[in-house]
Amino acid sequence: MADLEDEPQAATVAVGSLDDVAPPPRQPPSEPADPAAGSLERARELLAAHPIADGGSGLALALREAPLYDIEDGERLLETDIPRLRDGGVGAQFWSLHVRGELTGDRAVTATLDQLDLVRSLVADFAEGLRLAMSAGDMADARNCGRIAVLLGPVAGPALGDSLATLRAYHALGVRSVTISGTRWTQRTGLTPFGQEVIREMNRLGVLVDLSGCTLETMRSTLVAAKAPVVISHHPEPVPDDVLRQLRANRGVCMVACTGASIRETADRLDHVRETAGPQSVALTGAYDTGSPHAPGLADVSCFPRLIAELLDRDWPQPDIETLTWTNVSRMLRDAEFVSRAMQARRPASTARPTPLDA
Repeated sequence: MADLEDEPQAATVAVGSLDDVAPPPRQPPSEPADPAAGSLERARELLAAHPIADGGSGLALALREAPLYDIEDGERLLETDIPRLRDGGVGAQFWSLHVRGELTGDRAVTATLDQLDLVRSLVADFAEGLRLAMSAGDMADARNCGRIAVLLGPVAGPALGDSLATLRAYHALGVRSVTISGTRWTQRTGLTPFGQEVIREMNRLGVLVDLSGCTLETMRSTLVAAKAPVVISHHPEPVPDDVLRQLRANRGVCMVACTGASIRETADRLDHVRETAGPQSVALTGAYDTGSPHAPGLADVSCFPRLIAELLDRDWPQPDIETLTWTNVSRMLRDAEFVSRAMQARRPASTARPTPLDA
């Protein structure tokens, strides 16, 4: 019987109150998932497949003024370097060739060419990270090879020197965008006759017409005259709704700058352009290294995923985000190339010059 007594005895509970039964031990509550962290991870995954095509970087001018800056190893003197471009999911950037505003005439042309030469040399020196792109196809090739595509432009309109031959020379060197504001042929009342000829020649070459900084009448008249999509890459004020609707019909793109007091402010502007012009007419411009103020959450080029996470939290459909980040810019370039091929088949290079009406 001793053996039987050595067996463990099953616990018995007297029939009676349920209060006599010990409750099971409490499990510590699980930590709730951080929804913001989840959105950020989704944003990074999305950008790995559909990277940012950034419509405006001031790095070229910044590097002219800080020639010892190391873009490959990464520093914090500026807002851009190759490691942070990769962290930010950037697959392509337009590098602005604007020069200081006090330069005019031949000095502006010379400074622009110096800046263009610096960019081409820089891209050649850092070929493992950067690749020069002159077309939508080049953009895709760079992305597929793990490089960041560098597109040349915009050039400032005054750096054309009122010369269509100079425009063609810039195009031959790889320039694919020109900001037409600040010229004699873009007046408060709209385009002059020579200005209309400049637009036609830009369309013939496949150079994007950038309306940033233009008067509203110039924007409206250019959108009527243009045969190819136009771009508004860095306009200092909100673009009026009627211009956004014209831009939609033109298949152009309004780029929203990542500037302001908060990520929400930038996302609000994106919401408005998307709702008014449509998801096929909105894109992003970082405006980094331009001197523009950025929200703490968008301090440099590595911060783009935070903005995309905000859009995901606002229930932007994934296809709309894909068009925002890459597809709209690529499609705009392809459309401009298509128009260029068609126009070159029937139109020779223009020899027009300004007239007294353009003064």
